[in-house]
Amino acid sequence: MSPIAFIGLGHMGGPMAANLVKAGHNVRGFDLTAASLELARENGISTVASVAEAVSGAGIVITMLPAGAHVLSVWQELVAIVPSGTLLIDCSTIDMDSARKAHALAETHGCPALDAPVSGGTGGATAGTLTFMVGGDAAVFAGAKTVFEAMGKKIIHCGGASAGQAAKICNNMILGISMIAVGEAFVLGEQLGLTHQALFDVASVSSGQCWSLTTYCPVPGPVPGSPANRDYEPGFAAALMLKDLKLSQAAATDAGAMTPLGATAAALYQRFADEGFGGKDFSAIINMLRGETGTR
Repeated sequence: MSPIAFIGLGHMGGPMAANLVKAGHNVRGFDLTAASLELARENGISTVASVAEAVSGAGIVITMLPAGAHVLSVWQELVAIVPSGTLLIDCSTIDMDSARKAHALAETHGCPALDAPVSGGTGGATAGTLTFMVGGDAAVFAGAKTVFEAMGKKIIHCGGASAGQAAKICNNMILGISMIAVGEAFVLGEQLGLTHQALFDVASVSSGQCWSLTTYCPVPGPVPGSPANRDYEPGFAAALMLKDLKLSQAAATDAGAMTPLGATAAALYQRFADEGFGGKDFSAIINMLRGETGTR
């Protein structure tokens, strides 16, 4: 079995690469951050000093990077050094244009490629329960499915090149909007004298039911595993939600789609980040809706 190269070993990439090791893969990893490399070594990943060293002899290269510019920069380096036929997979969440350009780069150099952003946050990355939304050729997807299954629970082929990114930004636009809606409902409920538990017990089994309520409830108590019970320590930071909402709005502009609630959600998360809370979990926006700063 040829090695898998993993470029980007941060909060998401590190645990994902560790799960590949647990599944029996030989993983060589590279990151610019010393702390990420140190943790990766503790998790059985063979760390190296350069991208070139990571990909030498690898049959699959996976990237998990912050933005489209980073992905394109690394992929331009990759296609110059890997042999044709090397599978390139990008699991970053990036803009549609960059995703298309990455696929085009790979195709020009004879490398099959998949865009495969994920949902599930750092908890899902560690537990190996991520959802992968994959774009690219169906046959290439089928051949790579076992690799995804080592890191995730749900693997969904969404269509051709960049379709994975399209699904991710649409999904997270829903998430951002719904979390604001749930937060507003709890703020109103507080003002009307409802306990958090009473509102949760009603809405969670009624037409207001949604993931933002039943899995990620933004108030302490009703869902013990939600970040609200840990002072909003992030499973998915507000700054990352803002990034994804901005991507959705850029895509909406390019496509001529009307997304007024998506635009409003992006504006509210921008304000929340501007107030200094981008590092809190995105569910902490309920505190801004209460007119508070900090957390409650």
